Amino acid sequence: MFHTTFYVRRLHSLCGLLVLGMVLFEHIFTNSMAILGPQGLNTALEMMELIPKPIFMGLEIGGIAVPLLFHGIYGIYIAMQAKNNPCNYGYIRNWNFALQRWTAWFLVVFLIWHVGYLRFYVKGVTGTPISFELLQNFFQSPIVVVLYVLGMFAAIFHFCNGITTFCMTWGITKGPRAQSIISIISMGLCAALCAITLIFMGSYFVY
Repeated sequence: MFHTTFYVRRLHSLCGLLVLGMVLFEHIFTNSMAILGPQGLNTALEMMELIPKPIFMGLEIGGIAVPLLFHGIYGIYIAMQAKNNPCNYGYIRNWNFALQRWTAWFLVVFLIWHVGYLRFYVKGVTGTPISFELLQNFFQSPIVVVLYVLGMFAAIFHFCNGITTFCMTWGITKGPRAQSIISIISMGLCAALCAITLIFMGSYFVY
């Protein structure tokens, strides 16, 4: 018997880990160039522009947008079915289970705002290239800074905790000890990426 839900959930898990992970690491790596100042970030952004537009558009649509839309839409379906009860059961795993879904809801709104404004309006409609100076001006508002940092933290936690759930879903970590180890490693990665985010965000207020 072909269990559709079984395979769809695994495709959902795979899209989240690979696609979200790829986008997240590229985003953090590129933005971390802000630590080197305007020239560092602008050089990194200019290198992205060297990719031929048809190839770049194909990657954006087929390699990022479509998988993320599938992951997001099906993720909303899963979240609506989930029963979060971290207050009744105070285990770390239960809190992570709840946070995974809370961050998912937040990311839906955050990505619509962030991608919609910077990618579609600023870059697409006005034709203004993304640069250190543009982002520096963008982050003049404390509200924007807080929302951006929260969005990055949400994406980082969602991805890192997703590593743990991915390993469990795909049977990579079968025992409690193996699951605990991968969870500790994942949360360590989460802390490191959050720290890098705060460092490169601080660069916009230094230069």
